[in-house]
Amino acid sequence: MRVDVLGAGIVGLTVGEELARRGHDVAVVDPQPAGGASYAAAGMLCPAAEVWHGEEELLRLGVASLGLWPALAARLGVALRRSGTLLVGYDAGDLQQVERQAALLHRHGHPVELLGRAGVRSAEPTLARVAGGALLPSEASVDPRAVCDALLDRVVLRGAPRPDAEVTVVATGSSLPEPWSGLVSGVRGEILRLRSDDPPRRTVRGWVGGEAVYLVPRGDGRVVLGATSEAHAAPPVVTAGGALRLLAAARALWPALDRAELVEGTARDRPATVDGLPLVGPSGVDGVVLAAGHYRHGVLLAPLTAQLVADHLDTGRVDPVLDPRRTMQGAR
Repeated sequence: MRVDVLGAGIVGLTVGEELARRGHDVAVVDPQPAGGASYAAAGMLCPAAEVWHGEEELLRLGVASLGLWPALAARLGVALRRSGTLLVGYDAGDLQQVERQAALLHRHGHPVELLGRAGVRSAEPTLARVAGGALLPSEASVDPRAVCDALLDRVVLRGAPRPDAEVTVVATGSSLPEPWSGLVSGVRGEILRLRSDDPPRRTVRGWVGGEAVYLVPRGDGRVVLGATSEAHAAPPVVTAGGALRLLAAARALWPALDRAELVEGTARDRPATVDGLPLVGPSGVDGVVLAAGHYRHGVLLAPLTAQLVADHLDTGRVDPVLDPRRTMQGAR
């Protein structure tokens, strides 16, 4: 089939690459390719670290998609860091958050190892003295900018849709066209990028006085620090308050921050849905498929989304949990 994919973020590009691999005639349409949320994203492949009560379906989907990442990274020739995620609590109150997360994962049979102060120090010597933590050994990270660059080399990019396209896949992030614009809303995330001679060895997700923060090393001294979360109607910008909150929380966990070079600040909108689950499947309009609403999980879920979209076009299969028609009035 002739398929136009609207949106050249990591989801749209991965969908385009998968469809082309299956023999479809694919064009990806975007005037600013890879310039949206994918450009800002830290690239955590952390289904367990991200999940919370009531989000068990996201854990299932995330684990399945994480399993697809090694083949995708190898195909694209990009690095996949598989050193796990370290959850840490700065004080006793913060440690309770870590313990609740670990208990939830344990109930679902997900590997997690609780660590005391000495265990955290052994796992990550760059960190300050903290109350304790937990290691999630199966998680990973990737550089979304490198992934998008590699994908852009593997797809046909166009500035406008083709009039003879048989199918359109809408993967335009937090700004969907009508009549689907109301299905997603933008949640601003602010992220800082630093360069350090003493970076963490693995992804660190922590709580400091109740403030959530993460540090994602890239392996060459670069560290991604994030992220704020704020629903708003204005264009996303890096704010002084957001940057200060991130830096203060990160400094408490990672003393080397004081010596790090602040390289970049970025803000983008994450595409959120009402129920927190992506929209992947039929749109309610013939010939239009949605691949949107991934919120914090776009990088993680990109290969699974690509597989589901391609399976839908090839066989009609839809994952009922992600079926966009669940959010539409009168949907069946």
